[in-house]
Amino acid sequence: MRRRRSRRAVETVVFNSRWLMTPFYLGLIVGLAVLLFKFAVTLYEFITHAWTASESAVIVGVLSLIDFALVGNLILIVVFSSYENFVARIEPGSHPDWPEWMGKIDFSGLKQKLLASIVAISAIELLKEFMNIGAAPDTMKLAWLVGIQLVFVMSTLLLAWSDRHEGRAAD
Repeated sequence: MRRRRSRRAVETVVFNSRWLMTPFYLGLIVGLAVLLFKFAVTLYEFITHAWTASESAVIVGVLSLIDFALVGNLILIVVFSSYENFVARIEPGSHPDWPEWMGKIDFSGLKQKLLASIVAISAIELLKEFMNIGAAPDTMKLAWLVGIQLVFVMSTLLLAWSDRHEGRAAD
């Protein structure tokens, strides 16, 4: 009897410890606000320099804005999905503009979306480097960027294959 109560108390503490993750998610929301500030600064600089910028500089500027949007999306996916998967469900009934994907992403889907976002962000960074190639390109840096991009792509493909294979094995 006493052992059962002790076990139940430990289980209660372990179960309720999930709420300790909440400050992390709130911190990510603060990070999203900081990202929005940096986006606004970058957008202002992009607009004010657009008149004299070269075509490639404009493309790199647009890619930088896309990069901000992808990172912001990544933060939202992590916050919402992680909170729902690890802390508590969010009730969509009180939110008329509730996005359909929220509440439907499990941990496997979260991993895939995270890796897909990282691949997209990495690809944009690589594309920005290619757009900025001058007369003397830094081939070592480009080789590293391409190598890292390939590692991200292969990791994403392996994770998707693994999840698909695991799903078939469970059936």
